Formats: sequence, structure tokens, C-alpha cells
Amino acid sequence: MDATEAERTCFEAGIKFGSLYHQFAGTPVSTENTRSLERAIAESIENQPACESVDVRIDDDAVAAESDHGYTELTGQLMEVDLRVEHEGVVVEAKMRLEDGYPRMRVGSVDAP
Repeated sequence: MDATEAERTCFEAGIKFGSLYHQFAGTPVSTENTRSLERAIAESIENQPACESVDVRIDDDAVAAESDHGYTELTGQLMEVDLRVEHEGVVVEAKMRLEDGYPRMRVGSVDAP
């Protein structure tokens, strides 16, 4: 059975999250560069096909709490992400949130014609 356009678009959202998480995990982050890192992550992932928008929020308080030497390494525990993918008329909104200490990536909604 072939995948539906909605399933393909959800898969694209997963690809965006995989790229985002594994490309940027471990990046040095401090409270002085969180906004610029948020923009860099979003702009990087938005370059991918079908990606309409990415909103990254790094928690300054969590970064400060983790910083032993003025910085720490970026992890999923330090950020929340919302993204929107559009493909062949299907719109998928997905998010990454901390759940039980783990950064969960989930489809929030699928709008298919």
C-alpha cells in the first residue's frame, strides 16, 4: 500500500526534527547566545524542502543552571520547538516538548484536503 500525502508530510516533519536534534545537540550555548542560536537552528532547518516555519525557544534559566564554566552543551531538555511542514496541500504542525525528562517530538495536527 502506498503512503498517503498526510503520512508523507508527517514523515517530512520527522526528518526535520531528526536533522535539528542531531545536528545541533552538543552545540556550546550560554545565556549570551541563546537568541542567535535559536535563529541559526530555525534558519538552517527552514532550508529543507517543504519546511514552512520553525520556532526554537531555548530556556535561558535552564541554560544558566547547567552552565558550569559560562556555557553548557545544547540538549533537548533545554529547548522547545514548533515546526510547520507543507507538502502537496497537506499541512503538519509538530512540536518538541520535555515529557518526563525526555524531549518528545510529536505531530500536533494534520490538515489534509
